[in-house]
Amino acid sequence: MATTTDSVDLVGDEVVGNVARAALFAALMGAFAYVSFPNPLSPSPITLQVLGVFLAGIMLGPVWGAAAMVLYLAAGAVGAPVFAGGSSGIGPLVGFTAGYLWSYPIAAFVVGAAVHGGFALRDYRDASVVRLVGAMTLGTAVIYALGTVGFAYVQNVGLVEAFLVSAVAFVPFEAVKIAAAVGIVRSDAIAAS
Repeated sequence: MATTTDSVDLVGDEVVGNVARAALFAALMGAFAYVSFPNPLSPSPITLQVLGVFLAGIMLGPVWGAAAMVLYLAAGAVGAPVFAGGSSGIGPLVGFTAGYLWSYPIAAFVVGAAVHGGFALRDYRDASVVRLVGAMTLGTAVIYALGTVGFAYVQNVGLVEAFLVSAVAFVPFEAVKIAAAVGIVRSDAIAAS
């Protein structure tokens, strides 16, 4: 009796590639969390995580950039030491930095949608500097808004105090991250040409 085996593709190559890239960016976020410095003006540390959010949205687009951030949060929730300073578990997801963490998928989506002009992926290297900076500024606004609300709720302080401590204290550092992201995207565009 002869048997044949036919290959069946359960998912396309494009989906597999996108999942792999999302997992790579989730891992990159975990690595960026280890680059952590105390902020003398805030109890929240300065990390490179927001740079990871920007790059995920820019390079993966709105859907897969957000998916990468969800993978990152899931990895941290189940115990991978990927949150700031190598922390993990549910604690950071409900602590004073929870608003920031929960904002990452939304911010990556917003950045990706702004850079790509919607859901359809375009070559991010063709985006103008103005579009890139504008997209990351929108993403920063999302991160600061949710981070401020989360900080105010957990710390039981007013929104103004929370904003001053958990957002304004980071503005100069976000400007540097935006500049770094533009530099990375532009150097990638030069290398590709």
